[in-house]
Amino acid sequence: MDICYFIGVDVSKATLNWAVFDGKTILLQCQSENTEKGIKATLKLIRALPGFKAGQSVCCAEHTGIYNAHLLAYLHKLSFPLWLESSLQIKKAGGLQRGKTDAIDAARIAEYAFRFRDKMCLWQPPRPVLQKLAALSALRQRLLRIRQQLQQPLNEQQGFVEKSLQKQLAKNCQASLKAINADLESAEKQINKLIQDDDRLKELFGWITSVPGVGDAIAAEVLVATNEFKAINDPKKLACHSGVAPFEYRSGSSVRGKTRVSRHARLRLKSLFHLGAMSAIRMKGQLQDYYQRKIGEGKNKMLVLNAVRNKLIHRVCSVVNRQQKYDKNYTPALA
Repeated sequence: MDICYFIGVDVSKATLNWAVFDGKTILLQCQSENTEKGIKATLKLIRALPGFKAGQSVCCAEHTGIYNAHLLAYLHKLSFPLWLESSLQIKKAGGLQRGKTDAIDAARIAEYAFRFRDKMCLWQPPRPVLQKLAALSALRQRLLRIRQQLQQPLNEQQGFVEKSLQKQLAKNCQASLKAINADLESAEKQINKLIQDDDRLKELFGWITSVPGVGDAIAAEVLVATNEFKAINDPKKLACHSGVAPFEYRSGSSVRGKTRVSRHARLRLKSLFHLGAMSAIRMKGQLQDYYQRKIGEGKNKMLVLNAVRNKLIHRVCSVVNRQQKYDKNYTPALA
């Protein structure tokens, strides 16, 4: 695709800042409301530029979660080429920078799109059912965190405060905990119904949850993160995205950092795979034997646990790519 116009959009809750770059100069800069009306008015200004064609342009914006909703929906409806990029990626690619405003950020995004146009990856919306699954999965995680924030202090206080005070504190939280548990149960029922009503999700969930240690919560987050394995289907890439893949930190003869995982990861997915690994090493099977053998060899516990997380990711990708449920006795075919 021959791109002549690179449109950078800096997204915030209330406003959108636009910059149109042709590879040499900024042709247009403006600000609009973050509404469909504001987007429509700005596109009218952009289309008025000399020689502008939507097919020879691309709109580049940062991932900002829900604040992107109006922009993504309207541009997709117009079949306008759209490129979503990580904000950290754009910042690091800009080199040493001084000063920051929304207008400057929009221009930097447009210039980034021009410089890295050979790595352009156009955005495609996930299926509506997957968007619902993502929202319900995020809601379930929030409810679990809230319940833990209320329940954990009560459990830790036992034996350290008077029994009468402990009973009073527990009674004060009883109604809230009951309501949270009811909301959590409702969210889980909606997730299960969503999965059972969609043939593709039901099939994928069956394959993923057949892996020992992988439950519904991990399966839902994996499908959301990989867009049903359309965006990521390589286990090494998924491990990197999940913050499980180790990286070396060495330079010359003086820098000898430890090999460790990167902090740039999808932390919720990493946390879920950690819980899955903890569950897997408690069950009799290959992963428990592997964990105990490595600990017996004197390996660091967290290092071995991270290896178990990596094995879970490889098994999840394997069952999806083979389109079969997990078989502990599976033997790969020889060439």
